[in-house]
Amino acid sequence: MASNAETAFGILQAKLNRPEGTGEWFEITQEQVNQFADVTHDHQFIHVDPEAARATPFGGTIAHGFLTLSMMTRLVSSIPGDLSIAKGLTMGVNYGFDKVRFVAPVRVGKRIRASSVLSNVELKGSSGLQTTRTVTIEIEGESKPACVADWLTRLFYA
Repeated sequence: MASNAETAFGILQAKLNRPEGTGEWFEITQEQVNQFADVTHDHQFIHVDPEAARATPFGGTIAHGFLTLSMMTRLVSSIPGDLSIAKGLTMGVNYGFDKVRFVAPVRVGKRIRASSVLSNVELKGSSGLQTTRTVTIEIEGESKPACVADWLTRLFYA
């Protein structure tokens, strides 16, 4: 009899390299950018000084790249998921990134959303999986994405 992890592995293998969907739009505000600057101690003017940032090629303040990346959890959580892999799932943890690229800046006031493709799944023993998702964060009305990242997650099953 297959373990819960092995069953989920089979389900996910069938979904490899197929779009998982697109999430909801989320607006990036100056308040969020300022709060992120406070937490990270990164107060570069292109993020927190709208007047000075207007004179840059960006035409105004932009979100920190790491703020955009940190929003990935929120953005991906709004993509409808397949609950068939949840049987026996006890925990999922962020395992890191294989690749992250900040392609275009996110101007304050813009909306972003994520789309995801499951690009790899590995069985880790009889009770774990590691997934890799290629996540693209798009900017509403712009041709280039804000960020493209290969995100690794470890799933643990009972």
